[in-house]
Amino acid sequence: MEANADLDPGAARSVGAALTENVRSALKVGDDVLRDLLVALLAEGHVLIEDHPGVGKTALARALARSIQAEFSRVQCTADMLPADVTGTMIFNQRESVFEFHPGPIFANVVLVDEINRASPKTQSGLLESMQERRVTVDQQTHELARPFLIVATQNPAEYAGTYPLPEAQLDRFMIRVELGYPGADEEAEMLAGHAAGDLVAVLEPVCDLDDVRRAQLVAAAVHGSEDLRRYVVALAEATRRDQRLELGASPRAALMLFRAAKAAAALTGRDHVLPDDVQALAPAVLSHRLLLAPGVPESERAAIVADAVESVPAL
Repeated sequence: MEANADLDPGAARSVGAALTENVRSALKVGDDVLRDLLVALLAEGHVLIEDHPGVGKTALARALARSIQAEFSRVQCTADMLPADVTGTMIFNQRESVFEFHPGPIFANVVLVDEINRASPKTQSGLLESMQERRVTVDQQTHELARPFLIVATQNPAEYAGTYPLPEAQLDRFMIRVELGYPGADEEAEMLAGHAAGDLVAVLEPVCDLDDVRRAQLVAAAVHGSEDLRRYVVALAEATRRDQRLELGASPRAALMLFRAAKAAAALTGRDHVLPDDVQALAPAVLSHRLLLAPGVPESERAAIVADAVESVPAL
């Protein structure tokens, strides 16, 4: 996606503010969580929402989708689901005596992949091409996906029966991983009152359309990242590679995702350049799930490893 000199520099900020206000009218969501979701949308990445049941993972994805006047689809993952159930399949048209492609739910602008770790590895791998290349190949025919295109996947980290943990290659396709956590007591009580009569997400109206999102993405792509800033991102990645608690640190792709995410975060604030603060704020959400821990190192160390890297690398 190429930058356009005629674009309004405030387009990304306007879209972000409108989406934030609309989602918050139905859900109590933390500032960081909403920022990360919007960053992925503007940076053309994908989001993995990982948390316990009932904290609003699916509701958040639905709220974002309903806030954009775009095509939305939902994939409820199960162990017997096949890749064709997601990507689509060829069906024989008896009247025309030809095979016709019938697209699956992946052919939408916002795709909610619910409980992705309940899908088999074969089905999970079927998502790889669509997430990275934004296209699918069925019977040697390539079909382009919609633009913009955002996958929001959810998974429950506490339940392992009947699940298939996402392999590193699949996790690496997600630009950002977020955790919602439990709301505060006051927020939870307010949520009970607001949703007592019905689902507030179901009545949300769109506040922007596809053209608005595309313009915001162009603005984010045009945000300037200086050479010093790029070297800072690389230095953070290299710091994780030297950490003894890891078998593999952040890859070059991880550094690229962090750089793109930082540009989108800057665009959401109305700035035309990236600051080290943007990188530092997004490093945990972008890098932590891409780290391969050494044997015996607990999962809880991921956040500490990223925090130590940020602490040890001076901002340029």
